[in-house]
Amino acid sequence: MGRKSAKIAVKKGAADKARGQLFTKALKDVFLASKSGSPDIGTNFLLKVAVDRCKKFNVPKDNIEKAIKKGQGSDGVGYDDVNYEGYGPNGVAVFVETSTNNVTRTVANVRSYFKKCGGSLGVTGSLEFVFDHKAVYTVPVEAVSDEDDFTLHMIDAGAEEVEKEEEFYEVVGPMETFGAIQEKLQEINITPEEASLDRAPLTTKAVDEETKEQIEKLIGLLEDDEDVVTVYHNMEEDEE
Repeated sequence: MGRKSAKIAVKKGAADKARGQLFTKALKDVFLASKSGSPDIGTNFLLKVAVDRCKKFNVPKDNIEKAIKKGQGSDGVGYDDVNYEGYGPNGVAVFVETSTNNVTRTVANVRSYFKKCGGSLGVTGSLEFVFDHKAVYTVPVEAVSDEDDFTLHMIDAGAEEVEKEEEFYEVVGPMETFGAIQEKLQEINITPEEASLDRAPLTTKAVDEETKEQIEKLIGLLEDDEDVVTVYHNMEEDEE
């Protein structure tokens, strides 16, 4: 699949569970876009991208509006972005991004998940050289009329990679190019399917089946927590 995302799709099995996770992820994107800018999709480009994605997954309108209001702090409670860094079994690095209105609750929960799966929380900054922060945009193939022209525009905006998958182009650049790529896409009238700041592992760690199951369990627990926004890891599946 080209560039390997640091995120993992935990296999839950049930279709309704997978659908629920799509809803949750899409709504978290709406919350984050609203939190970082205007609640108006006419002026907040990232919010428009996130709301369009919710509509594609048939997320109820009430849920979308609630996520926008929550991002604006309309419920009277402020949310802080807090990151946690830790290690799962066999030294697999796990980076957790949260947005919380109660840090005490969140850190206690995150610590308990690591402990339950044979891992432990580390010191902030301990994974600084394990993950690289990247700007990532996903653009539908049908939105691009001229591939060469599009690629040149993206490189001009600071992108390092423009990879074509079956239905999408994945545009990847250093974290600091996020705004420039966004502006360039607006300039050439292209709306991405998804826009995010991802953490890509600089090195990966091979694991056995038992460790893999424990890491997947840990990531599942973390992703089910309402305060957790995104989970990254550097696990590599054992080919043998």
